[in-house]
Amino acid sequence: MSILVDASTRVVVQGLTGSQGRFHGLRNRAYGTAVVAGVTPGKGGTDVDGIPVFDTVAEAVAATGADASLVFVPARGAAAAVMEAGDAGIALVVCITEGIPLHDEARAYHYLARNCPGTRLLGPNCPGVISPGRANLGITPGEIALPGGPVGVVSRSGTLTYQALHELTRQGIGQTTCVGIGGDPVPGTGFIDCLRLFQADPETRAVIMIGEIGGSDEEAAAAFIAEEMDKPVVAYVAGVTAPPGRRMGHAGAIVSGGKGGAAAKIAALEAAGAHVVLDPTELGSRMAEVLAEP
Repeated sequence: MSILVDASTRVVVQGLTGSQGRFHGLRNRAYGTAVVAGVTPGKGGTDVDGIPVFDTVAEAVAATGADASLVFVPARGAAAAVMEAGDAGIALVVCITEGIPLHDEARAYHYLARNCPGTRLLGPNCPGVISPGRANLGITPGEIALPGGPVGVVSRSGTLTYQALHELTRQGIGQTTCVGIGGDPVPGTGFIDCLRLFQADPETRAVIMIGEIGGSDEEAAAAFIAEEMDKPVVAYVAGVTAPPGRRMGHAGAIVSGGKGGAAAKIAALEAAGAHVVLDPTELGSRMAEVLAEP
């Protein structure tokens, strides 16, 4: 079983005719993902390396049966693209776009919640989701992922998503699915959403969770781990040395008003029974130890 995506997922790339959309859309297709359509208003009737392009997501869905969308639309139009995908009945919208204004993110999030209850949003400002050997939706390098499970990965940090995959693969530990949820203040899919899916997935035996400073999502996830999970979690929290008031990496990673610091997040995760490492290069070796435990 895969989390969120598998070989049957049919993908439309919004912004396929742009440089980023084309590059990553074709890389995803080369990985084995069923990229069946692109969408760029005004470019309908053209194609990108044999992938048909439509003017609207609704047209692409009607013609190809696409059920997932990958958004590479520039920031000024990304929220509208997300809402358009929801209106077209897309089940999973993966928004890669960075720099979307916060009010646009909030508007798109609440629009989907009110009007498109069957649509899950991943992102924005995320690397996407990969189920190694099955499908890749986003910008995660498939070369560093290893099929075969048994570890799921969920991360706020894009770069550390790749680090976790690399460390696991170096240890010969395969991954079921790796989800980069993004670090913006209004993520469509959060830690608890992914932890719940991993807990229910029979192929996933353990989970790596990567948090960072800012907000309280990690503390909420720790409570979920303590109350709802019986699978081991290896965790890392980035930003231990970040000074208060200084943004680290992206909009969600900022400590303010005495809240959102790494120490409290680490303490909450440890109290919940998670195995917390203080260096991301230790994620793979610690997971190997956890999996070896009886």
